[in-house]
Amino acid sequence: MTARAYRLLALWSCIGMLLVLIAGVVVTNTESGRGCGTDWPLCNGKFIPAYTVESIVEYTHRAVSGLEGLLVLAVFLLTMRLKPANGEARLYAGAALLFTIFQAVLGMLAVIMPTSDAVLAIHFGISMIAFTSTWLLYAWVRRWDRALRTGDAGAWPIMKGTVPDAASLDAGRHSNAAPKPSPITAGVRASAAVVPAGLFGWILSVIIYCYAVVYLGAYVRHTDSAGGCIGWPLCNGEVVPELNGATGIVFAHRLGAIVLFLFIGAIVLLVRRRTGGHEELTRIGYVSLALVILQSLSGWLLTATLEHHDVYVFTSLLHTIIITVLFSGLCLWAIRAWQLSRR
Repeated sequence: MTARAYRLLALWSCIGMLLVLIAGVVVTNTESGRGCGTDWPLCNGKFIPAYTVESIVEYTHRAVSGLEGLLVLAVFLLTMRLKPANGEARLYAGAALLFTIFQAVLGMLAVIMPTSDAVLAIHFGISMIAFTSTWLLYAWVRRWDRALRTGDAGAWPIMKGTVPDAASLDAGRHSNAAPKPSPITAGVRASAAVVPAGLFGWILSVIIYCYAVVYLGAYVRHTDSAGGCIGWPLCNGEVVPELNGATGIVFAHRLGAIVLFLFIGAIVLLVRRRTGGHEELTRIGYVSLALVILQSLSGWLLTATLEHHDVYVFTSLLHTIIITVLFSGLCLWAIRAWQLSRR
C-alpha cells in the first residue's frame, strides 16, 4: 500500500466518524431513538426495517456506524502493520477503535434497556473523542506523506517491505543535492526551546473543562431543556434567571461557554508571553477563540429556531459540528505543546 492510499483510508475513516456523529444528532433531534423498538442489531425483529421515518433514521445511523466500525478496524490493522517508531499513530488508531467500540456498546445499551438522560449524554462525548482520534491520525498521516514527498522521511517510519511508488513521492526527492529540512521540522527545531513544559497541563485543563461543557450541552438536548432559556444573550429577559428545572440547566451551559472563552483567551495570552508568540501554538489558540465565538452564535440560532423544528434540526447540527471541531483543535493544541516542549 502506498502512502497516498493509506492517507485516503485515514481520511475516509475521519469523514465516516463525522457522519456517525451527525447521524446520532439527527436521531436525537427527531426522537428516533426508539424507531427500531428494543431490538439490536435488528430493527423491530427485521433485517430491513419498516418504512417509517423513525425506523429509517435509526437504522441508517446503525448502518453508518457499522460500516465506520469496519473502516476504523482496517485503519487500525494497517497502522499496526506500519509499526511507527514513536507510537503516535498507534495511539490515535487505537483510541479511534476503542472509542468506536465504546459508542457502539452505549448505543446498544440505550436500545435494549432503559437508560437515563445522564448516561445518554455521555454517548455524544464518546463519539466526539472517536472523531478527534481519527482526525489526529489523518493529520499525522498527512505529515508523514509530506515528509516522503519532500525527502525528509529519515525520522519517519515506512511500512516494512513497502516502498512508496513514484506517484506518491516528489521527483525532487531523487536529486543528488543534500536533503533540506522540511518547514515543519525546521520550525520545530527553531522554536522548541521556548515552549515551557507546564503549558501542556494548562491546555489539558481546558480540554477537560470543554468536555464538561459539551456534556452539559448534550444533557440539555437529551432532557429537552433547550426551551428553558428564551432569548439570547439574556435568559428569559434576565441576566440571572431563577435557577430551577430546565432554566437552570440551560443557564449553566451558557455560563460554562462564557467561562470556556475566557479560559482559552487566558491560555492564548500565556502562550504569547511564555513562548515569545510561538506562531503555531498562537495560531491554534486564536482559531479556538474564533470557534468558541461561532459556537455561541450558533447557540443563538438554536434559541431563535426552537419553534421551527425543521430548521432547528439543521441549526443543532451546526452547533454540533462547531463544538466537535473546537474539541479536536484543543486536543491538537495540547499535543503540539507537549511535543514542542520535549524537543
